Amino acid sequence: MTVEDDGRTRCGWIDQTRLAPADFVLYRDYHDTEWGQPLRESAALFERISLEAFQSGLSWLIILRKRENFRRAFHGFDVERIARYTKRDIDRLMADTGIVRNRAKIEATIGNARAANDLDVDLGELLWSFAPPGRLQRPRPADLSQVPAVSPESTAMAKELKRRGFRFVGPTTAYALMQATGMVDDHTADCWVRPAGDPPSRRLQPGLCTPNAADREQ
Repeated sequence: MTVEDDGRTRCGWIDQTRLAPADFVLYRDYHDTEWGQPLRESAALFERISLEAFQSGLSWLIILRKRENFRRAFHGFDVERIARYTKRDIDRLMADTGIVRNRAKIEATIGNARAANDLDVDLGELLWSFAPPGRLQRPRPADLSQVPAVSPESTAMAKELKRRGFRFVGPTTAYALMQATGMVDDHTADCWVRPAGDPPSRRLQPGLCTPNAADREQ
């Protein structure tokens, strides 16, 4: 865990002492408002799959810094438009210094858009079919050492996506996707961010004091 200047306890990967001020704000806001929140809309999930693939082997902070550039370069991650990309688009993307210029990942994103277009089921429904049962009742990890890198569900998701033509979405990337989009809740037990299923009245609102230890569920 880390306790920041605002008095809130966060997951240990948000460490103000190890980040430049601007990077800390970016990472903190992502942790507080996005990571672990349920995301079910297919277009948003395709963006997330794509960014997770680009993140492979890199820090997620690098991707966050470049996220708006990625959105611009990939036309808002419009699946149908990306599926029509040609060599000219690949050359354009390889010349774009605002994104991660990895040809294999760029070509995989285009291939994944085509695979998504060919699905006989909604992408969101397909991905969420791998969310573990009882996910909202599962105890949160006590600390980062209890957070897995893969799970049986992420392994099954990766296998199914590969079968359907997706690339750069192995079990580890699939688990990161599940964490980020709320299919699993890996905020640590002392983190101030409430579980997504908590009633709004129990959530800590901006400007209010941090809950005491007895009131924390994260």
